[in-house]
Amino acid sequence: MKNTKTCPKCDCTSIVRIDGYTGSYGAGNNIPVGATIFSSINVNRYICCRCGYSEEWIDREDLPKVVNSKKAKSI
Repeated sequence: MKNTKTCPKCDCTSIVRIDGYTGSYGAGNNIPVGATIFSSINVNRYICCRCGYSEEWIDREDLPKVVNSKKAKSI
């Protein structure tokens, strides 16, 4: 949905983005990658306004922080 601007489930083009954030005590839509909330990576949500399908995306520039995190485990 992020790239195509179209829902893969219902083909709707009414998509909204909810920006990820890190609030007090680590609240919000984020991934903690360090010891403090200041090292958290924000996760953005894309939501279809017709069917409610959603996807979560991490900004490309934040991917190395996630990969190099001690909390990351390869599967």
